[in-house]
Amino acid sequence: MLLNPELLSQLAPLELRARKIVEGFISGLHKSPYYGFSVEFAEHRPYNFGDDLKHVDWKVYAKTERFYVKRYEEETNLRAYLLLDTSSSMYFKHFAEWTKLRYGINFGAALLYLMHRQRDATGLIPFSDKIESFIPAKSSYSHLRLIFQELEKRLKEEEQGPGDRKKTGSAQVIHEVAERLNHRSLVVIVTDLFENVDKHEQLISALKHLRHRKHEVLLFNVMEQKSERELDFPDRRYRLEDMETGTEMEVLPAQVREDYKKKVAEYTHRFKMACSEFQIDFEEVDTQSSFDLALLAYLNKRKNLG
Repeated sequence: MLLNPELLSQLAPLELRARKIVEGFISGLHKSPYYGFSVEFAEHRPYNFGDDLKHVDWKVYAKTERFYVKRYEEETNLRAYLLLDTSSSMYFKHFAEWTKLRYGINFGAALLYLMHRQRDATGLIPFSDKIESFIPAKSSYSHLRLIFQELEKRLKEEEQGPGDRKKTGSAQVIHEVAERLNHRSLVVIVTDLFENVDKHEQLISALKHLRHRKHEVLLFNVMEQKSERELDFPDRRYRLEDMETGTEMEVLPAQVREDYKKKVAEYTHRFKMACSEFQIDFEEVDTQSSFDLALLAYLNKRKNLG
């Protein structure tokens, strides 16, 4: 992140943070080895013979002496939905400045802002073991503000702590989303995939359901790399608590670290392979890292969709 989490947290509202993240990302993109990557944003399109004159933006004409037509919702190229995991496990942090949920909200806001600048219609679906709200995809600025208001509400809940335990129920939620979306869409899922291993086949089945319904899928697996993937704690005894069930376990990290890392790597590999088989993009995101690579992964997906 060009702005660190502490500085970003001082920017309010969320929309301002999202804009700063995206503008920093785009600025860095053009100074990086990715220079030349197409990031074209247009609020208007050139006037074509036969267009209704009532849609001409006369303010732009006054400045440029060229005719441009305002783009409207029905002209959007893509409908995209952000599925945001808000379950109790997303409240975890140890080494990172932000919890997985706060990171996911800020990343999601930046992603939605980037989509809006590309004139795509955006929607939001926060979930735990059920859909908590459903905001349909639209491309107007006022609609984006509505989505940011919902995300701001989630930030306030995050500040108050997890409260009642909310389990992750990705599979049933994704099945329901697959049935509710009537138009072909890009479904972006931000989650820590924290649910029982024996339910992962059900999760893959749900993702296949989305693909069967002709939706594109981009899954961001948000975790704190150092603690959750590497178990890289100082060598002393810890009492670990499952934030979704309350189950506790005493662990000496040094004794189990290598076996733990091996099992996490094996599971992640199996999941990636299953996603790849069904053309589902899977990206690992570390909450101690920049948003840039995750935003670039979205742009690559967007580019492939045309």
